Amino acid sequence: MSDTDPAAGVVAALTARGETVAVAESLTGGLLTAALTAPAGASVAVRGGLVVYATDLKAALAGVPVPLLAAHGPVGPDVAAALAAGARDRLGATYGLSLTGVAGPDPQGDTPVGTVFAGLAGPGSGQVRRLTLSGDRAAIRAASVRAALELLAARLSDLR
Repeated sequence: MSDTDPAAGVVAALTARGETVAVAESLTGGLLTAALTAPAGASVAVRGGLVVYATDLKAALAGVPVPLLAAHGPVGPDVAAALAAGARDRLGATYGLSLTGVAGPDPQGDTPVGTVFAGLAGPGSGQVRRLTLSGDRAAIRAASVRAALELLAARLSDLR
């Protein structure tokens, strides 16, 4: 993965492998999908993205179980896993990548600003990474996108 353009590295690796990615994102509001589609040739590897900012859309569009959302709210490791799996399944991709969290400026219930979960669903297994980020809203969102790209890049690197 390129340090200067992590999305380009992910897209290149997916393309070389003949694999694809789909995204379900909340707090980033489309920034992850935008990053993945910025490199030339991204259409070969990027299936699409779901911006599920509203909690009800996490269930309706990404398939997150309503009881999970009711019990734990929209931010948590199980929600991130379900979002990633939902993106993968509903958009027909090799990998699903997700982000959910609190960018601020205010906490969401008991969840502090900067709490983010990045999820990855792929062949054989899934993974969720908890992030504790600092900075303003823009910094948290940008760091979230980079962390999600790094999560997928690490998985692709491990499979070489």
